[in-house]
Amino acid sequence: MSSLPVREAARAVVLDTDLRVLLLRYAENGGFWATPGGSLESGEGYPAAVLRELREEVGAEKVDLGEQIAERVQEHPVAGQQVRQIERYFLVRASADGIDPSKATQPDTVRSSRWWTLTELRSTTETVYPLGLAELLADIRAHGAPCPPVILH
Repeated sequence: MSSLPVREAARAVVLDTDLRVLLLRYAENGGFWATPGGSLESGEGYPAAVLRELREEVGAEKVDLGEQIAERVQEHPVAGQQVRQIERYFLVRASADGIDPSKATQPDTVRSSRWWTLTELRSTTETVYPLGLAELLADIRAHGAPCPPVILH
């Protein structure tokens, strides 16, 4: 068992009507693309954290929050401190015009946002987290949301 501090995080797999996924470009750890999200605040549940993070990072107000579809445990640095992060991923449906990064209240280290197609995800050479996101999206397209949530690495 890891002795690292535990950080609980909620993340959103945001799909638009064309089944593109919203990813954010974060500046930390050498730069990478990832789903929107972040750590839970004291006393906050995962669903509430997802909605708060979407408002803070991409200015989203009107989204359809679905069920938890995945989970991941990862050890990595956050703000210079190594942590054991437990992430729960929730399926979120939103229209592309319902996302307005100019209304983000706390963009933190987010440098840009972009809607990705499944083909673009599968062919990119850029770093995208979580690993296995393209396969998860392909599964959602083919079979709907997984139940129980899948474990990502």
